[in-house]
Amino acid sequence: MKMQSPILAAVGAVLLAGCTGSNSVPTDLSKNSIIPKPVSVTATGESFTLTSKSDIFIMPDGPAGLALIGNYLADKLNPSTGLGMKVITDGSKPGRGDILLSLTEADAELGDEGYELVITDKLLAIKANKPAGVFHGIQTVRLLLPHEVEADTLQPGPWIIPTGTIRDYPAYGYRGVMRDVARHFFGPEEIKRYIDQLALYKINVLHMHLSDDQGWRIEIKSWPNLTTHGGKTEVGGGEGGFYTQEEYSEIVKYAAERFITIIPEIDMPGHTNAALSSYPELNRDGKAPEPYTGINVGFSTLDTRSEITYKFVNDVVGEIAALTPGEYFHIGGDESHSTKIDDYIYFVNRVQDIVGSHGKKVIGWDEIAHSTLKPDAVVQYWARAANAIKGISQGAKVLMSPCQHAYSDMQYDTASIFGLHWAAYIEVDDAYNWDPATLVPEITRENIVGVEAPLWAETISTSGEAEYLIYPRLPGYAEIGWTQAWMRNWDEYKTRLASHGRRMQVMDINFYRSPLVQWELDGE
Repeated sequence: MKMQSPILAAVGAVLLAGCTGSNSVPTDLSKNSIIPKPVSVTATGESFTLTSKSDIFIMPDGPAGLALIGNYLADKLNPSTGLGMKVITDGSKPGRGDILLSLTEADAELGDEGYELVITDKLLAIKANKPAGVFHGIQTVRLLLPHEVEADTLQPGPWIIPTGTIRDYPAYGYRGVMRDVARHFFGPEEIKRYIDQLALYKINVLHMHLSDDQGWRIEIKSWPNLTTHGGKTEVGGGEGGFYTQEEYSEIVKYAAERFITIIPEIDMPGHTNAALSSYPELNRDGKAPEPYTGINVGFSTLDTRSEITYKFVNDVVGEIAALTPGEYFHIGGDESHSTKIDDYIYFVNRVQDIVGSHGKKVIGWDEIAHSTLKPDAVVQYWARAANAIKGISQGAKVLMSPCQHAYSDMQYDTASIFGLHWAAYIEVDDAYNWDPATLVPEITRENIVGVEAPLWAETISTSGEAEYLIYPRLPGYAEIGWTQAWMRNWDEYKTRLASHGRRMQVMDINFYRSPLVQWELDGE
C-alpha cells in the first residue's frame, strides 16, 4: 500500500470536501470538452476520484504493449497528481479508485483504434481490440481530468471524473500532419515534443518533409555530401542541420510508442536544389548550383533521363525505407515546373517501381496522377482536384489536404505574425468547417484514406512560431479525421475548444488567441 504525505493528504481532503459540498464536483459526463468528439457518451450522474491508493492494472496475461501503455499513463499522471500510481501486472484485481486496461477481440465496431471507456464511482476501465485503442482511450481520460494534470509539477487536485460510458472510434484510418523540416530545420527534441502534442488529439501519422531546395535533412551514408553540404543551409541563410540515421530512428521509435507512424518524404524530381548542389552529376548540365536560401519554387529538377539519378533514388529510398517500418514512402512530385512533362511522367513511373522494390507504397502530391499510378498509390490532394480525380480514375486513393482549408502555414488573417496567404486566410472556423467527403463532388468517402494538415516552414524557424500556426487549428483537424461529419458543429465545437485554452497554457503551447473563441484562460 502506498503512503501519502500527511500534508498532501490534508490538502486533498480539504479540497475534496469543498468540492463535495458544492456544485463543482463533475457528475455529468455529457458535459465534456473532449476533442475529437466521441461517437457516444452515456452519463450516469456520479463521480470517480483518483486517490493515493489508485494504481493502473493490466488485465491478467495482458501483452507487453499494455504494460508500456500503462507506464505511459503513469508517467503522464504522477508528476502533477503526486499519487505515485504503479502499473500492476501480477493478475491481482483492481480496487476502488484504480484504472484497468484490457483487450478484447470481440467488439468489431471498435475496429483497431476504437475503445470503450467505462467509469463508475469505483473503477475506470478502458478496453479495446488493439493496444492503439487503449492508448487513444488514455488520451480521453487526460481530457476528462482537470487541465492541471498536464503540468510537470505537483498540483493540488482533486482528480475527479464524472461517471458513465464512452464508446469511440475514428471515421478515417489516416489522421495526419506534415512538418516541413527542410525550409527550416527542427531538431529531434522539437519533433518529439510535437509528437507528444499530436498524441493527445489522436493524430496517428506524422509526415516529415525531409528535403527541399533549401536543405537536405537526413543522413544518407552512401551519399554523404547530401548532409555535409546540402544540410548546412536553410531559408534566410541559417545554419540548417540534419538528422543522423540514429536520431531519425529514435524519432520513429518515439512516435511508434505513441501509435504515430512516421512517413518520410524526399521531394523529387523538383524541389531538389540541395541535392543538386551536393552532387553535380545529378544535374542535366553536370554543374552544381549554389546553395539556395530563398522561398521560390519550381526552378530545380533532377536529370530524369540519367541512370545515375535512379541509382541515387534507389540508394536514398533504400536507406530511409530500412529505417521506417510504416507502409508508405512519400515521393513529393509537386511543382516540378522545370521538368518537361514526358520526363516527369517517366521519372514518377520509375520511382514508383523503386519504392515498391523496397517494400513501400507510394504517396505523392496530386501532380503524380499524371503518371501511370500503381494500384496501391495514394494521391495527396493539395491544389488541383482534377489531379486527384485523375488518380481515382486509375484506382488510387486520395489523402485530403486542400490548401484552402488544411494548410497550417496559411495566415489566420491580415494581422497574422507568421505564415503566408497565397492559398487563403484560414481562421479557426475555416479550418474546421469542411468535410473531406463532400468538398469535391467527384471525391467521395470510399475514395479517401484520410486527412492531413501540412505545415510548410518558409516563415518559421522556432517551435514557438510553428505552434502559433498549428494551434488552435490542430484540434479541429484532428476532429475532422476522427469524428463523423454529421456529428460536427462549429458553434458547439468552439465551446469545447475554448476550454482547451488553459490546457494549452499548462502545456506551454504558443497558440493563437482567435477572437472567434471565448477562451478560458488563466491569468489573462
